[in-house]
Amino acid sequence: MQRALAFYQTLGWQAHPRSDDQIIFFQMRGIVLGLFGLNELAADQTRDTAQLGTGAMTLAQNFSSTEQVDQAFKQAIDAGARPLKTPRPVFWGGYSGYFSDPDGHVWELAMNPYWPLSADGSLTLQPAESG
Repeated sequence: MQRALAFYQTLGWQAHPRSDDQIIFFQMRGIVLGLFGLNELAADQTRDTAQLGTGAMTLAQNFSSTEQVDQAFKQAIDAGARPLKTPRPVFWGGYSGYFSDPDGHVWELAMNPYWPLSADGSLTLQPAESG
C-alpha cells in the first residue's frame, strides 16, 4: 500500500482525506479510484490471494494533446512505472501508450481526437450519431 501510495503521489495525485491504513482513495474526474491491500481485498471477496492475480483490464486516462500524453508517460516512468508501449500514433486516429504501475496494473494514456474533453479534463461519451 505504501509503495502504491508513493507511486501515485509522485504522479501528482493527492490521497483523499477519507483514506486510511486499509484503503487509499483518489478523486479522479467523476470517479474514485480505491487502492486496497491484496490480503484485505482477497478477504473482502472471500477468495484466496493467489486467485486475484492482476486481472486482464486496462485503466485509461485521456488527455487533450499528444504532448500531455508524452509528459504523463515520462512522469509515470520516472516514478517507477514499467513502460509497455511508448506513446505513438495509433490506427484509429489517436495517440496512446501503456505502462504498468509497480503492482503490475496496466494504464493506457491516450489522446482521442474524437472524444473532446471538458474544460476540467473530464470525458463524457456522446451518443452515436444515427445516420
